[in-house]
Amino acid sequence: MRKTICLSLLCLVVLPIVRAALAADKYDDLREKMVVEEIIREGITNRAVIRAMARVPRHEFVPSKNYREAYIDKAIAIGHKQTISPPFIVAYMTESLDPQPTDRVLEIGTGSGYQAAVLGEIAKEVYSIEIVAPLGREAKRKLEKLKYDNVHCLVGDGYKGWPEHAPFDKIIVTCSPESVPQPLVDQLREGGKMIVPLGERYQQVFYLFEKKDGRLVQKKLIPTLFVPMTGNAEDSRVKQPDQANPELVNGSFEVDENNDDRTDHWHYQRQVERKSGSTRDGEYYLEFTNEEVGRPSQILQGIAVDGRKVSFVNLSLDVMVEEAAPGSKSFERPAAFIHFYDSIRREVGSFQVGPWLRPQDWERTGRRFAVPPQAREAIVRVGLNGATGKMAVDDVKLSFIPR
Repeated sequence: MRKTICLSLLCLVVLPIVRAALAADKYDDLREKMVVEEIIREGITNRAVIRAMARVPRHEFVPSKNYREAYIDKAIAIGHKQTISPPFIVAYMTESLDPQPTDRVLEIGTGSGYQAAVLGEIAKEVYSIEIVAPLGREAKRKLEKLKYDNVHCLVGDGYKGWPEHAPFDKIIVTCSPESVPQPLVDQLREGGKMIVPLGERYQQVFYLFEKKDGRLVQKKLIPTLFVPMTGNAEDSRVKQPDQANPELVNGSFEVDENNDDRTDHWHYQRQVERKSGSTRDGEYYLEFTNEEVGRPSQILQGIAVDGRKVSFVNLSLDVMVEEAAPGSKSFERPAAFIHFYDSIRREVGSFQVGPWLRPQDWERTGRRFAVPPQAREAIVRVGLNGATGKMAVDDVKLSFIPR
C-alpha cells in the first residue's frame, strides 16, 4: 500500500512534466504509459531522465514490424545480432551516469541510436561509436532525421574510444567487455563518471566508475545482460561460454556479494525479495509478489547452449505457492520458462515448467525439453510473470543431455 501511495504522489508531481515533454505523435499514450509503469514505478526519479524518456520516440529506433512493441519494457532485435535495450535499462544507465546539460558524453555501442537520443535530450554533446557499419549508418540517419544535431556518430571500434574529442565528462558503454578498455579510462576526464556492464558473456554486472587521481573508483550496481563488446575487446576475452555445457549460476540464491538483498547472477529482477528461512536447499530463497495483473514479478538468467551439441535440457526447481491468479494473457502464469534463440537472436522455441495455480507447500518439480537444433543461447525466466499472488522458489537447476 505504501509503495502504491508513493507512486501516486510521484505521478502527481511528474506526470505534468511527462505530458509536457511528449512528442506529438500517435504513440503518445503508449509512451506515457511506458514512462509511468516501466520507468517511474520501477524507481527512476531523475526528472531530466524521465523527461527525456517521454520525449524520445522509441518506435523510430526499432524495425517497423515492431512499432507496437516499442513501448513495452523489453529488448528488441534490430539485426546484425544486436538489440535495442529495454526502456528501463536505458533510463537506469542514464540516471546512474547523471548527465548534466554542460556534459560531453561518449557512448560506446550506438546500436539503434535510442540511448544516444536520450542522452542528446540532456547533455550538451554526445559522441557515439558503433562497430557494425550498417547499424552505425542507420542510427546516424535516424538521429539526423529527428534533428539530434548534438549527437555525433562514428563507425569504428569503441574499444579505442574517440580521442579527437576527449576528454569526456561521462562515458556510457552499452555492450559488455570483460574489463574496462584502457583507452576509455584515458579519455575520461578527472572526476568524470563511466557506466559499464562488465563480466563474462552471460554473467554481467553494471559498474559505475569515477575517475580520481587518474584511477577508476568502482561501485558495483545490479546484474544485467548485454551483447558482448566486439572487436579488440572480444579478441582479448579470457573466458568464453561453453555452449556444449549449459549451466545456471546461483540457482540456490545463496550469493549476494553486495549485501543488498538482491541475488547475484540473475538480472531484470522485479518484485522479488531474497529471504532466509525454511528451505530445502541452503539458507535463502526468493519470494515473488504481485497485486496488479500484467505487472512483471520475475528473475532472468542467460545461458549459452548450442542445439547442435545439446539435445535435451532438464529444468527443475522447488516451488511454494501461497496464492495465485492468472492474468488474461497465456504467459501470465506462475511458471518457469526457458526461451531459446538462434545466432541472430530470433526466438526459436519457448517451454515452461508449471503453471502453479493452487496453494501448495514446497514441492520439487521439473520438465525435460528438446533443444531446437538452431538454438545458440537461452533465457531462463522464473516468477509470476504478470499473474497476481505470492510464490516462493528455490534451488533452480539445469542439466543437459548431449546429442
